[in-house]
Amino acid sequence: MKFVTLTTDFGNRDYYAGALKGAILQKSPDAKLVDITHEIKPYDIVHGAFVVANIWNEFPEGSIHLVGVNCVYQPEFRFVALRHHGHYFVAPDNGLLAILFPGTEQNNLRSVPTDTNVHFAVKHVFAAAVNHLIQGLPFDELGSPPSTIVERISLQPVILSDRIRGTVIHVDHFDNVVVNIRRELFDEIAGGRPFSLYFKRNDPITTLSGNYCDVATGEQLCLFNMAGFLEIAVNMGRAATLLGLKSDDTVEVVFNQE
Repeated sequence: MKFVTLTTDFGNRDYYAGALKGAILQKSPDAKLVDITHEIKPYDIVHGAFVVANIWNEFPEGSIHLVGVNCVYQPEFRFVALRHHGHYFVAPDNGLLAILFPGTEQNNLRSVPTDTNVHFAVKHVFAAAVNHLIQGLPFDELGSPPSTIVERISLQPVILSDRIRGTVIHVDHFDNVVVNIRRELFDEIAGGRPFSLYFKRNDPITTLSGNYCDVATGEQLCLFNMAGFLEIAVNMGRAATLLGLKSDDTVEVVFNQE
Protein backbone atom coordinates (compact mmCIF):
# COMPACT_ATOMS: atom_id res chain seq x y z
CA MET A 1 0.00 0.00 0.00
CA LYS A 2 1.32 3.43 -0.96
CA PHE A 3 0.32 6.46 1.07
CA VAL A 4 -0.38 9.60 -0.95
CA THR A 5 -0.63 12.82 1.05
CA LEU A 6 -2.50 15.85 -0.25
CA THR A 7 -1.60 19.40 0.78
CA THR A 8 -3.27 22.14 -1.27
CA ASP A 9 -4.69 25.65 -1.28
CA PHE A 10 -7.87 24.39 -3.01
CA GLY A 11 -10.14 24.85 0.02
CA ASN A 12 -13.00 22.54 0.99
CA ARG A 13 -15.96 24.54 -0.35
CA ASP A 14 -15.46 23.72 -4.02
CA TYR A 15 -14.95 20.64 -6.16
CA TYR A 16 -11.20 20.95 -6.70
CA ALA A 17 -9.97 18.64 -3.92
CA GLY A 18 -12.62 16.05 -4.70
CA ALA A 19 -11.85 16.11 -8.43
CA LEU A 20 -8.16 15.65 -7.71
CA LYS A 21 -8.80 12.64 -5.48
CA GLY A 22 -11.15 11.10 -8.03
CA ALA A 23 -8.60 11.46 -10.82
CA ILE A 24 -5.90 9.81 -8.70
CA LEU A 25 -8.14 6.90 -7.67
CA GLN A 26 -9.33 6.37 -11.23
CA LYS A 27 -5.75 5.62 -12.28
CA SER A 28 -4.55 4.12 -8.98
CA PRO A 29 -7.51 2.58 -7.08
CA ASP A 30 -5.17 1.04 -4.49
CA ALA A 31 -3.68 4.39 -3.45
CA LYS A 32 -4.24 5.31 0.19
CA LEU A 33 -5.10 9.01 0.10
CA VAL A 34 -4.43 11.09 3.19
CA ASP A 35 -5.70 14.69 3.34
CA ILE A 36 -3.16 16.80 5.21
CA THR A 37 -4.99 20.07 4.54
CA HIS A 38 -6.67 21.90 1.68
CA GLU A 39 -6.64 25.15 3.65
CA ILE A 40 -3.17 26.45 2.85
CA LYS A 41 -3.48 30.19 2.38
CA PRO A 42 -4.06 30.81 -1.35
CA TYR A 43 -0.78 31.03 -3.29
CA ASP A 44 1.29 30.95 -0.06
CA ILE A 45 4.18 28.61 -0.87
CA VAL A 46 5.92 29.37 2.45
CA HIS A 47 2.86 28.16 4.36
CA GLY A 48 2.67 25.09 2.14
CA ALA A 49 6.34 24.25 2.62
CA PHE A 50 6.05 24.72 6.39
CA VAL A 51 3.15 22.27 6.66
CA VAL A 52 4.77 19.61 4.47
CA ALA A 53 8.10 19.98 6.29
CA ASN A 54 6.38 18.97 9.50
CA ILE A 55 4.42 15.95 8.24
CA TRP A 56 6.36 14.05 5.58
CA ASN A 57 8.73 12.23 7.92
CA GLU A 58 5.79 10.87 9.94
CA PHE A 59 4.82 8.68 6.98
CA PRO A 60 6.41 5.40 5.87
CA GLU A 61 9.26 5.39 3.39
CA GLY A 62 7.93 5.26 -0.16
CA SER A 63 5.09 7.70 0.53
CA ILE A 64 4.14 10.20 -2.17
CA HIS A 65 3.48 13.79 -1.12
CA LEU A 66 1.45 15.97 -3.50
CA VAL A 67 1.63 19.70 -2.86
CA GLY A 68 -0.84 21.76 -4.89
CA VAL A 69 -0.14 25.34 -3.84
CA ASN A 70 -0.02 28.34 -6.18
CA CYS A 71 -0.77 26.27 -9.29
CA VAL A 72 -0.96 29.37 -11.47
CA TYR A 73 -0.65 28.33 -15.10
CA GLN A 74 1.48 30.45 -17.38
CA PRO A 75 3.52 29.80 -20.53
CA GLU A 76 6.44 27.51 -19.62
CA PHE A 77 4.71 26.54 -16.37
CA ARG A 78 5.65 23.07 -15.17
CA PHE A 79 5.56 20.66 -12.25
CA VAL A 80 8.58 19.02 -10.68
CA ALA A 81 9.13 15.83 -8.70
CA LEU A 82 11.72 15.46 -5.95
CA ARG A 83 13.11 12.36 -4.24
CA HIS A 84 14.30 12.69 -0.63
CA HIS A 85 15.17 9.92 1.84
CA GLY A 86 12.90 7.41 0.15
CA HIS A 87 9.94 9.80 -0.12
CA TYR A 88 8.57 11.44 -3.27
CA PHE A 89 7.26 15.00 -3.63
CA VAL A 90 5.41 16.51 -6.59
CA ALA A 91 4.61 20.23 -6.73
CA PRO A 92 4.50 23.21 -9.09
CA ASP A 93 7.92 24.61 -9.97
CA ASN A 94 7.28 27.82 -8.05
CA GLY A 95 9.96 27.70 -5.37
CA LEU A 96 8.08 25.58 -2.83
CA LEU A 97 10.30 22.51 -3.15
CA ALA A 98 13.42 24.68 -3.05
CA ILE A 99 12.25 26.07 0.30
CA LEU A 100 11.40 22.60 1.55
CA PHE A 101 14.68 20.95 0.51
CA PRO A 102 17.27 23.55 -0.54
CA GLY A 103 20.24 22.36 -2.52
CA THR A 104 18.68 19.13 -3.82
CA GLU A 105 20.96 17.43 -6.33
CA GLN A 106 19.79 17.23 -9.93
CA ASN A 107 19.63 13.41 -9.92
CA ASN A 108 16.86 13.67 -7.31
CA LEU A 109 14.77 16.07 -9.41
CA ARG A 110 12.58 15.48 -12.43
CA SER A 111 10.61 17.89 -14.60
CA VAL A 112 7.14 16.33 -14.90
CA PRO A 113 5.40 16.63 -18.29
CA THR A 114 2.68 19.28 -18.02
CA ASP A 115 0.03 20.29 -20.55
CA THR A 116 -0.87 23.84 -19.51
CA ASN A 117 -3.61 23.97 -22.17
CA VAL A 118 -5.70 21.53 -20.13
CA HIS A 119 -8.02 23.03 -17.52
CA PHE A 120 -6.96 22.15 -13.97
CA ALA A 121 -3.73 20.57 -15.20
CA VAL A 122 -2.62 19.71 -11.66
CA LYS A 123 -5.26 16.96 -11.55
CA HIS A 124 -3.77 15.20 -14.56
CA VAL A 125 -0.14 15.72 -13.54
CA PHE A 126 -0.62 14.42 -10.01
CA ALA A 127 -2.71 11.42 -11.11
CA ALA A 128 -0.12 10.41 -13.71
CA ALA A 129 2.82 10.83 -11.30
CA VAL A 130 1.12 8.80 -8.57
CA ASN A 131 0.27 6.02 -11.02
CA HIS A 132 3.88 5.92 -12.23
CA LEU A 133 5.32 5.66 -8.72
CA ILE A 134 2.71 3.24 -7.36
CA GLN A 135 3.50 0.86 -10.20
CA GLY A 136 7.09 0.85 -9.00
CA LEU A 137 8.45 2.42 -12.18
CA PRO A 138 11.80 4.20 -11.81
CA PHE A 139 11.77 7.74 -10.48
CA ASP A 140 14.22 8.67 -13.24
CA GLU A 141 11.56 7.92 -15.86
CA LEU A 142 9.06 10.45 -14.46
CA GLY A 143 10.60 13.10 -16.66
CA SER A 144 13.86 14.73 -17.62
CA PRO A 145 16.27 16.31 -15.13
CA PRO A 146 15.61 20.06 -14.98
CA SER A 147 18.58 22.31 -15.56
CA THR A 148 17.33 24.50 -12.72
CA ILE A 149 14.23 24.87 -10.57
CA VAL A 150 12.70 28.09 -9.30
CA GLU A 151 14.43 29.27 -6.14
CA ARG A 152 12.81 31.24 -3.35
CA ILE A 153 14.98 32.39 -0.49
CA SER A 154 13.29 31.62 2.79
CA LEU A 155 13.81 34.07 5.63
CA GLN A 156 16.57 33.05 8.00
CA PRO A 157 17.12 34.44 11.49
CA VAL A 158 19.83 37.05 12.03
CA ILE A 159 22.41 35.76 14.52
CA LEU A 160 24.60 37.94 16.74
CA SER A 161 26.68 37.00 19.77
CA ASP A 162 24.04 38.17 22.23
CA ARG A 163 20.78 37.86 20.28
CA ILE A 164 18.75 36.17 17.56
CA ARG A 165 16.43 38.25 15.41
CA GLY A 166 13.71 36.02 13.98
CA THR A 167 10.58 36.37 11.88
CA VAL A 168 7.02 35.13 12.35
CA ILE A 169 6.55 32.45 9.68
CA HIS A 170 3.14 31.05 10.60
CA VAL A 171 0.06 31.64 12.74
CA ASP A 172 -1.69 28.33 13.39
CA HIS A 173 -5.35 27.39 13.87
CA PHE A 174 -5.14 28.21 17.58
CA ASP A 175 -3.59 31.62 16.86
CA ASN A 176 -0.23 30.47 18.20
CA VAL A 177 2.68 32.35 16.62
CA VAL A 178 5.51 30.30 15.07
CA VAL A 179 8.94 31.94 14.70
CA ASN A 180 11.78 30.75 12.43
CA ILE A 181 14.11 30.05 15.36
CA ARG A 182 14.87 26.39 15.98
CA ARG A 183 15.72 24.83 19.33
CA GLU A 184 19.24 23.85 18.25
CA LEU A 185 20.10 27.42 17.25
CA PHE A 186 18.56 28.86 20.42
CA ASP A 187 20.58 26.53 22.67
CA GLU A 188 23.80 27.15 20.74
CA ILE A 189 23.64 30.95 21.01
CA ALA A 190 22.22 30.94 24.53
CA GLY A 191 25.08 28.93 26.00
CA GLY A 192 23.08 28.61 29.20
CA ARG A 193 22.46 32.35 29.53
CA PRO A 194 19.04 33.72 30.56
CA PHE A 195 17.03 35.40 27.82
CA SER A 196 14.35 37.99 27.12
CA LEU A 197 12.00 37.53 24.16
CA TYR A 198 10.87 40.89 22.73
CA PHE A 199 8.04 41.47 20.25
CA LYS A 200 5.99 44.55 19.38
CA ARG A 201 5.53 46.65 22.52
CA ASN A 202 4.60 43.77 24.77
CA ASP A 203 6.40 42.88 27.97
CA PRO A 204 9.23 40.44 27.22
CA ILE A 205 8.92 36.74 27.99
CA THR A 206 11.84 35.51 30.08
CA THR A 207 10.94 31.87 30.77
CA LEU A 208 10.88 28.93 28.40
CA SER A 209 7.84 26.76 29.05
CA GLY A 210 7.48 23.06 28.39
CA ASN A 211 3.70 23.15 27.92
CA TYR A 212 0.91 25.66 27.43
CA CYS A 213 -0.48 25.00 30.92
CA ASP A 214 2.79 25.99 32.61
CA VAL A 215 1.31 29.48 33.01
CA ALA A 216 -2.09 30.64 34.23
CA THR A 217 -4.99 30.85 31.80
CA GLY A 218 -4.71 34.04 29.73
CA GLU A 219 -0.96 34.45 30.35
CA GLN A 220 1.58 34.62 27.53
CA LEU A 221 4.39 32.11 27.17
CA CYS A 222 6.96 30.76 24.75
CA LEU A 223 8.01 27.19 24.07
CA PHE A 224 9.46 25.00 21.36
CA ASN A 225 6.67 23.18 19.54
CA MET A 226 6.68 19.62 18.24
CA ALA A 227 8.29 20.80 15.01
CA GLY A 228 11.19 22.33 16.95
CA PHE A 229 10.31 25.98 16.26
CA LEU A 230 9.99 28.74 18.83
CA GLU A 231 6.33 29.49 19.46
CA ILE A 232 4.62 32.38 21.25
CA ALA A 233 1.27 31.46 22.76
CA VAL A 234 -1.34 32.42 25.32
CA ASN A 235 -2.69 29.65 27.52
CA MET A 236 -6.30 29.05 26.38
CA GLY A 237 -6.12 32.27 24.36
CA ARG A 238 -5.35 33.66 20.91
CA ALA A 239 -1.79 34.94 20.96
CA ALA A 240 -1.57 36.51 17.49
CA THR A 241 -4.74 38.54 18.04
CA LEU A 242 -4.07 39.51 21.66
CA LEU A 243 -0.40 40.37 21.10
CA GLY A 244 -0.79 42.00 17.68
CA LEU A 245 1.51 39.59 15.85
CA LYS A 246 1.26 38.49 12.21
CA SER A 247 3.38 36.81 9.54
CA ASP A 248 6.68 38.59 8.74
CA ASP A 249 6.75 40.47 12.06
CA THR A 250 10.13 40.63 13.78
CA VAL A 251 10.81 38.90 17.09
CA GLU A 252 14.06 39.26 19.01
CA VAL A 253 15.63 36.99 21.62
CA VAL A 254 18.26 38.78 23.69
CA PHE A 255 20.60 36.74 25.87
CA ASN A 256 21.59 38.48 29.07
CA GLN A 257 24.92 38.33 30.83
CA GLU A 258 24.56 36.41 34.08
